[in-house]
Amino acid sequence: MLKLKGITKDYAVGDETVHALKGIDLEFRKSEFVAVLGHSGCGKTTLLNIIGGLDQYTDGDLVINGRSTKEYTDRDWDTYRNHSIGFVFQSYNLIPHQTVLANVELALTLSGVSKAERRERAVKALEQVGLGDQLGKKPNQMSGGQMQRVAIARALVNDPDILLADEPTGALDSETSVQIMEILKEISKDKLIIMVTHNPELADSYASRTIRLKDGLITGDTMPYSAQVDEVSEPVQRKTAMSYITALSLSLNNLMTKKGRTILTAFAGSIGIIGIALILSISTGVNNYIDRVQEDTLSSYPISIQAESVDMSSLMTTLMGINSENAENKHDKDAVYGNTIMYEMMNAMTSAEIQENNVTDLKVFLDEQMSKDSKLSQNATNIQYTYNLPMNLYTKDDDGKIVKSDVMSLMSKMRAGVIGDEAEQSVNQSMNNMFSSSGMSSTQSQFVVWQEMLPGDDGLISPMLQNQYDVLYGSWPKNYDEVVLIVDENNEVSDMVLYALGLKSSNDMLSAMTGYMSGEEVDTTKLESWSYADVCKKTFSLILPADCWQKDPETGKYKDISSDELGLKTLYANGIELKIVGVVRQSADAVTGMMNGAIGYTNALTKYVVEQTAQKELVKQQLDDAQHDVFTGLPFKENDKTLSLDDIKKAVQDYCAGIDQAKKAELYTAYMSLAPDSYVSSMIDEKLDGVSREDIEKQVVESYPEYADMLSAMDDETLFSYMREMMTEQIKTAYADEVKKQMSQLSTASLAEAFDNCYLTDEGYKLIYDELMPETFSDSSYEKNLRTLGYVDLDSPSGVNIYVATFAAKDAVAEVIEDYNSTVAPEDQINYTDYVALIMSSVTTIIDVISYVLIAFVAISLIVSSIMIGIITYISVLERTKEIGILRAIGASKKDISSVFNAETVIVGFGAGLIGILATILLCIPINAVVHHLTGIYSINAVLPPLAAIALIAISMLLTVVAGLIPSRVAANKDPVVALRTE
Repeated sequence: MLKLKGITKDYAVGDETVHALKGIDLEFRKSEFVAVLGHSGCGKTTLLNIIGGLDQYTDGDLVINGRSTKEYTDRDWDTYRNHSIGFVFQSYNLIPHQTVLANVELALTLSGVSKAERRERAVKALEQVGLGDQLGKKPNQMSGGQMQRVAIARALVNDPDILLADEPTGALDSETSVQIMEILKEISKDKLIIMVTHNPELADSYASRTIRLKDGLITGDTMPYSAQVDEVSEPVQRKTAMSYITALSLSLNNLMTKKGRTILTAFAGSIGIIGIALILSISTGVNNYIDRVQEDTLSSYPISIQAESVDMSSLMTTLMGINSENAENKHDKDAVYGNTIMYEMMNAMTSAEIQENNVTDLKVFLDEQMSKDSKLSQNATNIQYTYNLPMNLYTKDDDGKIVKSDVMSLMSKMRAGVIGDEAEQSVNQSMNNMFSSSGMSSTQSQFVVWQEMLPGDDGLISPMLQNQYDVLYGSWPKNYDEVVLIVDENNEVSDMVLYALGLKSSNDMLSAMTGYMSGEEVDTTKLESWSYADVCKKTFSLILPADCWQKDPETGKYKDISSDELGLKTLYANGIELKIVGVVRQSADAVTGMMNGAIGYTNALTKYVVEQTAQKELVKQQLDDAQHDVFTGLPFKENDKTLSLDDIKKAVQDYCAGIDQAKKAELYTAYMSLAPDSYVSSMIDEKLDGVSREDIEKQVVESYPEYADMLSAMDDETLFSYMREMMTEQIKTAYADEVKKQMSQLSTASLAEAFDNCYLTDEGYKLIYDELMPETFSDSSYEKNLRTLGYVDLDSPSGVNIYVATFAAKDAVAEVIEDYNSTVAPEDQINYTDYVALIMSSVTTIIDVISYVLIAFVAISLIVSSIMIGIITYISVLERTKEIGILRAIGASKKDISSVFNAETVIVGFGAGLIGILATILLCIPINAVVHHLTGIYSINAVLPPLAAIALIAISMLLTVVAGLIPSRVAANKDPVVALRTE
């Protein structure tokens, strides 16, 4: 069964070699009680450790069941110790943090025995040694004899072939020693027991065989044994393996015996996790805020493509100084140099071209892409099509007067009332030119009252818009004829909007303007308010442009009856009634809102108006005849047709040949009443000769004192130019009156004869053709008439707004447009100016830099945490050295030992991660309060995402395992013999 052949064991102590065993030859029976006697240091324990597989021999051979152990691997020795050997130590070597039952079960867990069988066998073993009623006690709650019996039960529970006892009674009193020896004697009937002792009395009383050892040599053997033939049995194939649950249990029980230190260790490990979690929380809060800013900003500045637009990118680039970096290549930095910014700015303005885009084909492409899973549908949150659709909205003011719900018409009326109708027309033209040429949509938007809201899938309200605005009263529109009022953060709207709502009269507004012009003080502290309910009682009448044109029975032509008071009342009464159903305000969390107007209507209203307009008879007539003007019956002039001078002469001659004398007399009078430009110029120069600025101001202020401030604000050039315009019309009128007065004294025949004899110059022919002859072609066009009638084609929008949520999505949509351009003809390619890209070009870089800094903090925290946990785990290894020896003695492999300490690091890591997450959640409360107080931005909230919390706990556990790898390997490689001696 067990045979030692020339076993030697040498130890290196410094430069010397100690020979512990010097050629031991022994053979043992399958069942006997062998006592090994000898003084301290004679090699008894070394021999026992070699037999038990805890220590390796230097030379010789240990034969087990007829099989040499020279080729045994670590796994073979582990299996041998677990299944064939049971150890009983002098110092008991029980694991203090495990119960009696758990100590005994431990060897069985390495054998892969089921939990139920393991408990049954452990209880039976304890009952066998008389401890069946002590299962739940800890070792420190028992006497020495009881602990030794537990050790014997642990040694027996796996039914080993050999029981090795090292001074089993050395620490016991005589009575207890006898009890232990009786137990061992009983066991020896079925098993081989090898007991090391220095007490010859115990050997003589209980052992069936006594072997004496001195200085590493056998000096006596009372019952030597030598088998005639070595019996070779099949080696035990069972492998030992500790389950991970057992490893966790051992580690958890160990940690629970040191709760205070475990908690402090976990807290120390959690500091890095807290730092990382706080960075993630703040970063998440900031990123959420940035995402909201991006979404809100990009909702106000969508990718906008117009059918006709001005390319202002060069002007924007110049104003922002984007090209200024090129200046460093022009000259050295040794003096002060001039920069041609004015030239570049003016050049950019004058070179800006009007671009035309084929938006009709683009709409087909966009609709197709949005209907399927495409790059566009993945990045665009919404697409809005805009149309040049006139919204003729009217309401009644406080005086009951019907007024147009439009700020621009109000401004036009007020300017006309202050500076006169003719000057007003000039101002209107200047403003329109300024807006159209400069792309100043933001400036123009200040005068927008009615605005279509971004539609959702149902054609009403987009969720994006609902997220940006809170409903203060009522609800969002649910039908096409419902609108909402939009107020600012103070629940205010401008007085111009109040006029558009009919809450202020035009007289109130005109009084305010004239008061300003005359320098009167206006009390701005007086507050006016209207309840939500009163505002929602307001209604509006939407008059379709096509309804405004009625046929005049006398002339057979159409005229606009909306300029007539009676006609306007009729149109108002029969218009489409709209009502305010809610009052909304931009949410406090929204950085900016997408609405510029004060009254929002739905896309459903737009479609309804388009459908109703298309059904009007006058619209149908114009659509059916694209060659003639439905208003005048005259043909449209061909776009590319220009009359030559000969054509003009012939047309005038043909006209004159077909009219009577009265018409000729009238034509001659009108022709002669036109003052020549040279005459007008000379008269102006004559009248202004010697006139000073003071003379003009005195003359004007005497008649119109309210204009004094306005005149003083004009420079000389503007003032004299304004005077020349006024005098031009006066001189022309006076000239015409004088000519007509003289002509009235002549007979019709004389005037007709004078016209026939009149010599007409080329300019004369042009003047008669342009100014005096009845029109032969319509001065309008087919497209212009359709616009006048309010007709639009839903398939041909005037603009497209593509909404995105992030800058990355905006770039992706821009790539989609570039891809589209690559597939169409050059004339159909889309051109637009991305103002957001010009303004926000550095945002991505800033965000990246912040991210890199945060990553650096995270990396440092991780490194510090890992080093600290590695040190703590190594300290645990030192504290549990004896436990390592015990586990190795009962058959635990090096891998099992590593698993035990890896399990401990996992538990510590989980605890550290959990503490870190809980601490972070609590710390976010004061952090948010501080951030809100310092920034005033209440939408920035540090919050730890649930997935990030789970990931951080997992990372904490992973880091502790990685940090504990070296300490766990150190533990696994410890010499079990040395470990068992460690206290």
